[in-house]
Amino acid sequence: MTEKELVMVIEKLHFTVKLHSSLLEVDLKSGVKKELEDVLEARPALRENLGFLFQTIVPLDVPLRDIESVDVDEKGQVKIIIPLRRDIVIPLDSKESKRLVEKLNELIPLEKERYAKLLMESEKAQRMLERAEAEAIEQKQRRALRGA
Repeated sequence: MTEKELVMVIEKLHFTVKLHSSLLEVDLKSGVKKELEDVLEARPALRENLGFLFQTIVPLDVPLRDIESVDVDEKGQVKIIIPLRRDIVIPLDSKESKRLVEKLNELIPLEKERYAKLLMESEKAQRMLERAEAEAIEQKQRRALRGA
């Protein structure tokens, strides 16, 4: 992530919340959990395979496109709902929670839309590639038949 993409930072005693245009990071500042978080974030394959097991212990980075909803709970904390993952609760004060939720609710639809366009473009490019490959094979077969 580049600093340009950084939208908001909330510093707390034990953790830092960083909101980027396409990613939400909750980073611990110290301790064994911080070391485990560093290992998981440094190795994407490990994070993909074991991240689900460790998500209750260590907050992992969350792409905004994966967030189903975000709200402030009855205690004033940010509650993030992510399908197929444990919900994330970020203990912030009421003012910080409202500010973060407002920004998330603004950015999440934009990121979901951007990602959907990216997927459609990727699928279109894949179809064009497959079509070009099929045409090349067909031309090769025609040349082979002419030469026979």
